[in-house]
Amino acid sequence: MRILLVGAGGVGSAVVSIAARRDFFEHIVVADSQQDRAARAVDGVDDPRFSAIGLDAADRAGVEAALREHRCDVLFNAVDPRFTMPLFEAALAAGADYLDMAMSLSRPHSSRPYEQPGVKLGDEQFARDGEWQARDRLALVGMGVEPGLADVFARYAADHLFDGIDEIGVRDGSNLVVDGYDFAPTFSIWTTIEECLNPPVVWEDGGWHTTEPFSEPEVFDFPEGIGPVECVNVEHEEVLLVPRWIPARRVTFKYGLGEEFIGVLKTLRKLGLDSADKIRVGGADVAPRDLVAASLPDPATLGDRMHGKTCAGTWVKGTGKDGAPREVYLYHVVDNAWSMSEYGSQAVVWQTAVHPVVALELLASGVWKGTGVLGPEAFDAVPFLDLLTEYGSPWRIREAAA
Repeated sequence: MRILLVGAGGVGSAVVSIAARRDFFEHIVVADSQQDRAARAVDGVDDPRFSAIGLDAADRAGVEAALREHRCDVLFNAVDPRFTMPLFEAALAAGADYLDMAMSLSRPHSSRPYEQPGVKLGDEQFARDGEWQARDRLALVGMGVEPGLADVFARYAADHLFDGIDEIGVRDGSNLVVDGYDFAPTFSIWTTIEECLNPPVVWEDGGWHTTEPFSEPEVFDFPEGIGPVECVNVEHEEVLLVPRWIPARRVTFKYGLGEEFIGVLKTLRKLGLDSADKIRVGGADVAPRDLVAASLPDPATLGDRMHGKTCAGTWVKGTGKDGAPREVYLYHVVDNAWSMSEYGSQAVVWQTAVHPVVALELLASGVWKGTGVLGPEAFDAVPFLDLLTEYGSPWRIREAAA
């Protein structure tokens, strides 16, 4: 397998360090708009199976040419979702398979944004499913941690733990602290603004509907010492992916943001600083959201100042295989001290990076295979979870008290 990895930021660089310990691929070309950043990621592993190039993710023709020039079988999209469609289309045109961690962007309903979805996350990609099938190529979408691992957990629960599912709820929380900053997000603020300020989507009784941002607050008790965290509804791909393959009455995604973080996001919205549309400032055209991102520390550089754990998981409630009510939380915890010591990557970045590498190994071996536009739910969960454990990062199940 030859892979074009587009994006050498925090997640892309972590992908390089994780993949360097595995032998399932022939070569990975690391591409970034800043070639020196791609080169730093490659230099960090000192492995001839990696090379670095400069590449603009928005340049569909350039990406297509790079896939052909380097004879890549797979395009791995590790940049933010505004670049999803040009990369997705370049892979299809070049006859390569494709993998991303964040799907094509949504657009709110024009008149009823907090009741009905408009263009949903991933709609543009799923509309091209027939073309991918006709080309006998696979686009594996939403294959990070959330979405990604969370969807694998849902598949595992449906196949092995439940006869009927009432609700699948992805719940994400942490007790991470960044020393020395009043406000320092541990993941891309561009993506965080996008998903937190858009109308959250809920699947319920056979259809999708939307709510207001930060709706339905609940306190969820996270495992392994993280403890109770207030979580709220956020727009996320799992809610758009899970119901396509797994029968469930309700599907939700709730994120443990905290009162201060929510307050900052609401202020950005009030001031118009959440906008991704460019405005004229002096002699330059600048998107306010890009300005916010540029003014904050790069999340990938915060590992030495961070401490605590992050937890990604899927809570499932329904009827167990024995016919009795059952409630479980399948989860994956990463301790920042461990990920920094073992890989030099902070916990959130490393947790996001490891799961697509596991998926690529399963595709390379033929254990996972398919054509068209597919989510993680379309594949057998057991090989993935077994291989994740082999990578040294086990997952766990917590049963609710009877």
